[in-house]
Order: sequence, then structure tokens, then C-alpha cells
Amino acid sequence: MKHIILRKTEEIENWRRNINNDINFIPTMGNLHNGHIKLISTAKNDNSNVNLVSIFVNPLQFDNKSDLKNYPKTIDNDIKISFANGADAIFIPSTEDIYPPNNKNIEFVKASLELSSALCGLNRIGHFDGVCTVVYRLLNLIKPKNLYLGEKDWQQLLILKNLVLTKKLNVAIKSIPTQRDFDGIPLSSRNVHLSKNERKLIRFFSNELLVAKKTFQQEKKIRLKEIIKKLLAEKISIEYLEHLHPHTLQKVRFENNISILAGAIRCGDTRLIDHVFLMKRRPIIAIDGPAGSGKSTVTKLIAKKLKLLYLDTGAMYRALSWLLIKENIDYKIEKKLQNILKDISIVFKSNENSHQDVFINNYCVTEEIRTQEISAIVSKISSIKEVRKFLVEEQRKIGESGGLVAEGRDIGTTVFPNAELKIFLTASIDERAKRRKYDKKSKDSQEIDLHKLKELIKQRDFEDSNREISPLIKANDAIEIITDGHSINEVVDKIIDLYNDKIPKETQIQ
Repeated sequence: MKHIILRKTEEIENWRRNINNDINFIPTMGNLHNGHIKLISTAKNDNSNVNLVSIFVNPLQFDNKSDLKNYPKTIDNDIKISFANGADAIFIPSTEDIYPPNNKNIEFVKASLELSSALCGLNRIGHFDGVCTVVYRLLNLIKPKNLYLGEKDWQQLLILKNLVLTKKLNVAIKSIPTQRDFDGIPLSSRNVHLSKNERKLIRFFSNELLVAKKTFQQEKKIRLKEIIKKLLAEKISIEYLEHLHPHTLQKVRFENNISILAGAIRCGDTRLIDHVFLMKRRPIIAIDGPAGSGKSTVTKLIAKKLKLLYLDTGAMYRALSWLLIKENIDYKIEKKLQNILKDISIVFKSNENSHQDVFINNYCVTEEIRTQEISAIVSKISSIKEVRKFLVEEQRKIGESGGLVAEGRDIGTTVFPNAELKIFLTASIDERAKRRKYDKKSKDSQEIDLHKLKELIKQRDFEDSNREISPLIKANDAIEIITDGHSINEVVDKIIDLYNDKIPKETQIQ
């Protein structure tokens, strides 16, 4: 595609009408650096969409006129950088184009009060209203499919996500982790204003945050007063330093796994922000739902795409059921069951085909546990109190360090109630019966009675939902996804989008 520069809103409208692809939009205020380059190149590599970069210094988000006047402008270099790194078009409007005088059609948008009242919003009154107004205006002009933003401005990212949600805009927000310079400070257009000594101060500030992150990984607690004391000892002017919930920006609670340590300091006339995310363990995705809803297939694909551990809890119950049948153990006799549970070992191993095999007491039972005989008994076995207690404890041990995606019929309610993302995957009985029939037919080439399968699924649902121990229910904070009419890949992509929306990119690469 030929590189093009657009300057008028009418030109944007004409250009948009004459392209056949969806649009990736990267809004900037110019003075582009490696952080912007990462945004543009990420958009370029993500898909085959057209990439549009905007360069516009928005006057509404400056609470200081001298800051607006002194904001660095490097338009010629910005154009070269944009095109060299994947931009197909650049939009460089004037203030009059974005905010036409006496135009009553311009909607001035208020930022979420809850999100904009904390951190930067404490002293930058109206700043986020200005950000929301210009982004809303640009999104309505450009109508992109994807909006690319950096996590460096985390509070701004949250506010813009809220804007898209409340205004019901048909755009997906894609984010990239904070990009840091060679000395560890976050890349910012304002860094050019720093003197040698001021850069030393911001480096000290950023380093203290990174040290706090490393310490937190070991001790699971943060010492704010000690950090502030160190900063003040270096004569660093602290505007704020807060330890908060990463999505609500409210005070962090003990049970929160992921939190944010965010601060702002002043170096001379320049104000700079930085943050780090703190984690007690890596994130967990918990996928619940009835039998035959596609949990296993979907979970395997998600684990592979996100490079997470796949914890097949259903296979653990099936493996135990298989052993009880093989050893002819009367599981109704509590003492016999307790004795055998003491000596059971269930492990997962990747095989040469990059699939996961299930071993119980050193027996590989990957195929054996999928028979109709096991399917008919596993619900009864899993409803036994001793069995559930044993396997839930085993699953929690595996999940202590996180970094996994697990599926089961109580994984989000009982096993991992504090999972970062909970999905309740379901489908109609007709859909599940058709899938089970196709799956069985493809494996053994035998004709399966569809009506019988429906009755078996109904019976299984009833037993799972009415068992005394950990019945099948949807967790209050789970997101329900009905898979009827959707391909496996569509369901997987939707869950990964939800994961990316909830989990900061920086924590995904730790």
C-alpha cells in the first residue's frame, strides 16, 4: 500500500471509504520513541489490517499552558519513523480540524470518576476528560477495528477501556508492556527535557520500583514507607506513590494476587510517572462447565497459545476411577478408599507429539480413561467426599505457583476460587450430544445412538448439579460463554482476548 499523509477530517473519511481492510489505529502526540515504534510494529505484525498513526498534541489534556507550549515537536522525524516501522497512513490534523470553532457536534467526554480520581487525577484535574474527548473524537472519525495503546500510561489505558465499554464502541483495545530505556527508565516523550542529574533521579526512582517488585516476589509484601524514605533521601520530589488494585485503582486487599505499585515524581519542571506490577503467583485461568461443552479441547489450545500449564482435572478423576475399577476396589468402603488414596500418584507428562499423557502410579492411562465405562462411573467417584478432598488438594498444590489453565466442573468455585479469569463454558444438550457422537465415531467408527447420548448427558448434568460435594454451579464472577454455533478457534480467541484484557502484558512475560 502506498504511504499517505492525511491532514483533514474529510480526507480521513474519503480514505477510509476507499480501503478494503480493517484499521489498526495508533494514536500519538508525536516526538516518537522506541515505545511508539513497538506499538506500530506490533500492530503491523499482528494482522493484515491497515495501520494508521495519528500525530496530534491535544490541548485539552494539558493543565499547564507552558507544558503544552514546550511539548517537543519533531514532525518530520515522526513521519519517517512511522512509515519505516509499519504505518500505512499518518493523520496529522490541526486543532481546528479536531475541535472546529463553534461546532456544537463535538462531544466533550467525562472520564470515569472512579478511575480518574486516583493517581494522576489527584493533581491533573480535567486531564483525563481531555484524553477521553480526543480519543472518542478520533475513534468516531477513523472507526478502527483495533486501538493500540501502551501500558506505561496504565491509568489512561484503564480509563480508555472504560470509555469504549460505556460508549459501546466497536473497537478492541490491544496493549503492549511498558518499554524501558537502556538505564531502566520508562520511555517517554518528556525524557528529552531531563538534565543529566534529573535523569539520574528518575533512574533511581524506577530502580527502586523494580527492586520492590523483585523483593515482593520473594516476600509477598511491600514496604512503602521504606521506599518513600529512600526517595526523599535523594531529594526526589514525590507527587504520589501508591499500592493499589490494578483495575479498580482502589486500595489493594490481601487476597488480590496482582497489584500495581505506581508513582509520579518531579524532576525540575518535568513530571514523570512509572509503575510495576506485583504478583504473588502467576495468573490462573479456570474453565468450568458441564460435560461435553468443549472444556478439554478449548483448555488445551489456550494453554498452548499462552504457553501455560494445562491442568486436566477431569483426567485426574477419570484416572482414579480407572484404577479403582482395575484393582476391583469397593470404593464405597471408606477405609479401603482411604488406604489406596495414600499411595496414589497422578502426574502429567508431555509426549513426543507435544500432547499430554496422564499417568497414575506409573501407568499411562491417556486413552483408557476416555472409555464409556469410565464415563459412566466417574461422576459417582467424583462425588465421594474423600476423593474430592484428595484431588482438590493435589490440584491446589500444582497451582501454587500459578501459570496454568485448568478445566473441571468446580475448578472456579472450589479449586481455584481466586483465579484471575473464570470461564463457564456451556452448550445445549443437542449440541453436546452431536459433538460426543462425532468424537466417538471418529475414534472407533461405530454408529452411536444420538438419543441415548442426550439421555446420558441429561443424567450426567443432573448428577453433577445435585451432588452434595461441590455441585456444578457457575461462579458468581465467571463469564459464561455459550459455544453453540461457534468454532473451537472462535471460543479460544474470545477467552484469550478476555485474558489479555484482565492480565497486564508485563505480568504475562514474567
